[in-house]
Amino acid sequence: MSDHEYREKVFFQTFGSVPEPAFDDPKEQQEVWGGVWGCSNDVGKLRAVLMHRPGDELKVVRADKPMPEVGGFGDPEKGWYWIGKELPDLAAMQRAHDQFTDILRKEGVNVVLVGEAAPGRMKQVYTRDSCVGIKSGAIVTRLARKVRRGEELPVTRALARVGCPIVATLTGNAVFEGGGYANIDEKTAVCCVSVACNEEGVRQMQAILAYHGVELITLPGMGYRIHIDGAFNMIDVDKAIVNLNELPWFFIEYLQKRGIKLIELPPEDNAFSLNSLAIAPSKVVMHGSRSKRLEDRLADAGVELITCDYEPVEAGGGGIHCSTAPLARDPV
Repeated sequence: MSDHEYREKVFFQTFGSVPEPAFDDPKEQQEVWGGVWGCSNDVGKLRAVLMHRPGDELKVVRADKPMPEVGGFGDPEKGWYWIGKELPDLAAMQRAHDQFTDILRKEGVNVVLVGEAAPGRMKQVYTRDSCVGIKSGAIVTRLARKVRRGEELPVTRALARVGCPIVATLTGNAVFEGGGYANIDEKTAVCCVSVACNEEGVRQMQAILAYHGVELITLPGMGYRIHIDGAFNMIDVDKAIVNLNELPWFFIEYLQKRGIKLIELPPEDNAFSLNSLAIAPSKVVMHGSRSKRLEDRLADAGVELITCDYEPVEAGGGGIHCSTAPLARDPV
């Protein structure tokens, strides 16, 4: 053994590998990443969330590109579309988004803003789809539609800027959007196979989650419904708002056997009432257009509602839930 080899051996004996504590240990996260990141559930006290304030990216929507059959606007060649029957009201969207972020900040939530949208991409406001918070960090997904492909880069930069660990990124021809995913508890999640979440995306998500000790239940998507968050949303450890006609029977039966109270969406409510955000167990931010019947059902279940007038943002096809990608929640 040479003198150099001996010295190297002594140093590496003294300053060897330190695999413990594990990556997700709170003390380790605090020391290495500057904070405790990740979500093992959908209902614990919300600590940090990724959002994007709508901006000039919406100017791509043009009145000379109407879709007369259904209303709204779109350019299949360039890939953008706007579901609302009127052109975007950017000032109103910004007011609604500001009201929402003000609510969250008053509740002690760290609102992390993406910043500038990806060039030519006008749906960055719906951050739920590009980022899934799991135990110890976040997964950057791969967006399905042309209008959204590219959102991944500004999201990755925003996560790096605040120190949130990216524990995985989807690759290959996988597509998977966070609106198609929900946590039921710390060991069980659910997703749907749809036009926005293909089988390869689900396979990659299952592998990532299995490594973290989470089973991923897979549901068949209903027609051209792209995400599960228009049909199922956990609001407490044992409560969910549901549209039963958009969930398969085996999953309804599964939830019932687990003792989860299913609060049904009344017919006078649209999907954006369900598309709400739990910021703590049984404490939910929901749009102001909800029905009295839904309010009564939630009140009977002991759920506290905070109102946000979010309709201008909903005109683009996504609601309160769609506009948030939780990065840190308390365990429950």
